[in-house]
Amino acid sequence: MEGFVRVHMRQGSGEIVGATLVASHAGEIISELTPAICRQARALHIARTIHPYPQTEAIRKIGDAYNRSRLTPRVTGSSVSG
Repeated sequence: MEGFVRVHMRQGSGEIVGATLVASHAGEIISELTPAICRQARALHIARTIHPYPQTEAIRKIGDAYNRSRLTPRVTGSSVSG
């Protein structure tokens, strides 16, 4: 799948406050993020969720990137290409 997903998070808490998706299957991917935004979920919750493959592989990568940033303070950025 070509495109990108950018998740906007509240700094320090990892709370998901918005997302930008550009992909051929963006409608399928946004259905994963909409409930997370409405429930004020954190990126940590996204990382712990099992996601259908392949359309939402980018969502899993977002959770993984967030976990890496928590474990390694030098890792920055919340944009994941997929």
